[in-house]
Amino acid sequence: MDTEVKTTCPYCGVGCGVIAKVAGDGKVSVKGDPDHPANFGRLCSKGSALGETVDLDGRVLHPEILGERAEWGQALDLVAQRFSDAIAEHGPDSVAFYVSGQLLTEDYYVANKLMKGFIGSANIDTNSRLCMSSSVAGHRRAFGSDTVPGTYEDIELADLVILTGSNLAWCHPVIYQRLAAAKATRPGMKVVVIDPRQTMTADIADLHLAIRPDSDVALFVGLFEHLIALNAIDQNYVAEHTTGFAEAFSSASGTSFNEVLELTGLPAMQLREFYRLFAATEKVVTCYSQGVNQSSSGTDKVNAIINCHLATGRIGRPGMGPFSLTGQPNAMGGREVGGLANMLAAHMAIESAEDRNRVQRFWRSPAIAEKPGLKAVDMFRAVADGRIKALWIMATNPVVSMPDADAVEAAIKACPFVVVSDVLKDTDTARHAHVLLPSLGWGEKSGTVTNSERRISRQRSFLDAPGEARADWWQLAEVARRMGFSQAFDFPSNAEIFDEHAALSAFENNGNRDFDIGSYVGMNRQAYDELPPFQWPQPAGHGATETRFFAKGGFYHADGKARFIAVKPAASDRTNADYPFTLNTGRIRDQWHTMTRTGKSARLSSHIAEPFAELHPRDAIEIDVGKAGLVEIESPHGRAVVRALITERQARGSIFVPMHWNDQFAAKARIDALVAPLTDAHSGQPASKNVAVAARRFKAARYGFAVSQARPDNLDAAYWALAKAEGGWRVELAFDQPVEDWCAWCRTTFAIPDGVEPLGYADQQSGDLRLAFFDGRRLLAALFLAREPVAVARNWAISQLTAEHTNLRKRFALVAGRPGADKPDPGATVCSCFGVGVNQIVAAVRGGCHSIEAVGKELNAGTNCGSCRAEIRGIIDGCLAAAAE
Repeated sequence: MDTEVKTTCPYCGVGCGVIAKVAGDGKVSVKGDPDHPANFGRLCSKGSALGETVDLDGRVLHPEILGERAEWGQALDLVAQRFSDAIAEHGPDSVAFYVSGQLLTEDYYVANKLMKGFIGSANIDTNSRLCMSSSVAGHRRAFGSDTVPGTYEDIELADLVILTGSNLAWCHPVIYQRLAAAKATRPGMKVVVIDPRQTMTADIADLHLAIRPDSDVALFVGLFEHLIALNAIDQNYVAEHTTGFAEAFSSASGTSFNEVLELTGLPAMQLREFYRLFAATEKVVTCYSQGVNQSSSGTDKVNAIINCHLATGRIGRPGMGPFSLTGQPNAMGGREVGGLANMLAAHMAIESAEDRNRVQRFWRSPAIAEKPGLKAVDMFRAVADGRIKALWIMATNPVVSMPDADAVEAAIKACPFVVVSDVLKDTDTARHAHVLLPSLGWGEKSGTVTNSERRISRQRSFLDAPGEARADWWQLAEVARRMGFSQAFDFPSNAEIFDEHAALSAFENNGNRDFDIGSYVGMNRQAYDELPPFQWPQPAGHGATETRFFAKGGFYHADGKARFIAVKPAASDRTNADYPFTLNTGRIRDQWHTMTRTGKSARLSSHIAEPFAELHPRDAIEIDVGKAGLVEIESPHGRAVVRALITERQARGSIFVPMHWNDQFAAKARIDALVAPLTDAHSGQPASKNVAVAARRFKAARYGFAVSQARPDNLDAAYWALAKAEGGWRVELAFDQPVEDWCAWCRTTFAIPDGVEPLGYADQQSGDLRLAFFDGRRLLAALFLAREPVAVARNWAISQLTAEHTNLRKRFALVAGRPGADKPDPGATVCSCFGVGVNQIVAAVRGGCHSIEAVGKELNAGTNCGSCRAEIRGIIDGCLAAAAE
């Protein structure tokens, strides 16, 4: 019998509601929840493919000690003993937790309680430090609390939406679709995109400001000065609800319009138009994300934006305000429980003796952390130099995601005792664990998450726990008991943890703290299980409300007023003669973080199947890299080799590389290994968007492409990148040395059984070589080699893994790399939701489909998540322009 469960997507901070359905045969399918107020039924490509990522391939199913299976009791005893020994010998600051926005709030709460209240150290930090800690620091400086003032609805109600440092179309696709729908309904709405790259988000923009990297402070300081010069300040709001305006004004007045032009690199006409739009429009929402946060000046960027909204009183009212878009599903929940090293639970301040006393009394704990702990970058430095003796890493993969990632890996390898709680056994980080603990994954675990608009939703389990996997909160509570803290961690279920979390939020809170969900204290387990999405604050006795903050002041500094922060712009170019390019790292549409989940989906790997470097055509010429060639990128910290993607959407002198690929999916593509451990002085957030690098052509003797039923093993190639495909795997290859026996190489790499002989041909003059191995009617593997990047019809070749090869004609067609008339090549995938390729879209356009809507009606492309609509528009425009020539 089929069962349906309402739950929440585990990807970005949008927090979409999902309905998961488990069929009688165990197959999982998902659809958007039309009743969830974050997405109203919409899902992006990643969310739509969630059912394809819940298999047990590669899962950790049992505790392991030094790679050997162990009993839970044995593993937990060892963890408790080693942490207790380190604390006894070296003090509480000799141990650390590194946690994750992938944890549920209940997991986060127990981890924070154990470290800060019972171990007595604040050495707990989270990978959310890498994505939104500059927003936290900016909020706390301006508002006195980490408060997001507005709601998603404000984006739809605004007359001007500014997207700065946010590729919304790819990184928060459902919010992008809500914005696109609002703009279609109200064509007078204006959208400004501020980004050095012309991303897919710019497709919706009325104005694209291609600013220089890290020049956002100059842009918004210039806007602040412009608003003052125009007398566009809300003087009543400033006088009644803020302080520090004079100091911010004095700082801004020293930045001339010409200096802003110089620092941002923008044309004067574009800059004036942006300033005019902001000054003339009351309903303005400024959305900012990683391009603002991941910077050595990230906190100043946030405050430069907030200054402009405070000065005009455009905050907390419908359709206006600064809006931080978080990256992970529960980054906000982590902030609520004090998951950052410099915060306490329930948005209380670790630097406040009163708050520390309050939390300690509530927990009845033997200790309380009295100072901020080590932020992520400093934490791994402390691991490297021996100050941290025991480290517990939960639900994250810092060997891929941290800056200076090679040094982070070396630190973890050298640490005396490392515990990793995860769902996969062979991540870049888990392979270095002394103790590996099997955690529950999405669909198996149950608890709450909070999205970017402060909306708390339930993640519910609909799958049985595999093997001996257990919830992260349970693991932490069991270790806490073994460390002597049994009574404080006696949680029968996640419901009791949420109840304690809610009670702490309301404890001695008379409206002097923003986070209060006291109305949910005392729920029984059934009420918790049925908990509908709600937005905080929800204090006891006030009924359900959806609250915006600060329209009438009410800030959380002691005097109730907001602070203008005086910020100064500075030149941001870090390049030099040895490292003349600026590297910008980020996300792509269909992958997530380090691919431990999305890498399981063939559909999600079909759009972009290998790591790439986006280069301007003139830069590609200068470094002698041709179309689809390989490029080697290097910084003082590391080196990577990726595919060249040459496009005029990229600015000259800049290179974009995604952060997703790891050692399980590519030979040398952990791009954060190149990023310097340079951080923002206020937030500790790494500067991942402005890295000086060198780039050069990677010289290959042979290029290759392969498809295989079995996952390739022991890939002996200078460059390789593999991706899940329907029926098996696809592999991109390059060799810097000749291989004497390609047939033997294939047998080893693709696990070809003895006795299976290849079909193929070799052309000595061109250097082409093709080999295909068949077992009866099944294709086991095929290899295509050439002296230049292989121009085989890839999606068609992949489809041969699931085709029947009943005669030699079909087999020779595969070896030739040319699909027959009965099986046309769909081309590179554009719409991964429906598997529609570029050749299919071109054919539809030539057949008369001259709009996105017409293509969607013909092929379904662009009709689900909509993330590919900008690409479809580009294909249509290109076809029509070519036809007009």
